[in-house]
Amino acid sequence: MLFVGLGNPGKAYENTRHNIGFKVIDQLIDDLGARDISKNSFHGELSRISQTLFLKPTTFMNLSGKSLQVVKHFFKVELADIVVIHDDIDLPFGAVRFKRGGGDGGHNGLKSIDGTIGKEYLRVRVGVGKPAYKSQVADYVLHDFSEEELRKLTLLIRHVAKASMALSREELNIVKSHYSLKSIESLG
Repeated sequence: MLFVGLGNPGKAYENTRHNIGFKVIDQLIDDLGARDISKNSFHGELSRISQTLFLKPTTFMNLSGKSLQVVKHFFKVELADIVVIHDDIDLPFGAVRFKRGGGDGGHNGLKSIDGTIGKEYLRVRVGVGKPAYKSQVADYVLHDFSEEELRKLTLLIRHVAKASMALSREELNIVKSHYSLKSIESLG
């Protein structure tokens, strides 16, 4: 399986809402002891343990598909075995949902991926909340989590990492029933 966390490279973006996918991949790499196998041609940070791959594209969000496409082809990963973990402003902070395929919801990382490999990959949607006005979306996702969100972030990241690994062992409907959250308070 290939797990892909979406985000933007660099210190300036490290704790932004848009980088929740990167944070989950970092947690998975730490938990499993995956080793770095990155190459410049992958356009991302790639780690591996056994037959499981973990990718953080370093192309910036809007070109995430470029990195994913290269890694997918190099390792001959089937679309059904790709899991993309990303922020979702249409879900409240701490909500977690799973689905296969669907639209991009205005998410430029998903738009890039859909355009390069297709839409029928698994998605782990992590709610980061939504700004008051649609015109504030770009600014909102590129800003750091609030202090209140940061206090709950570690718990959320661990939950999403555990749920992501469950996708490699269990049917999607079982994962949905065990790991979907309406909010982070559900874990409390």
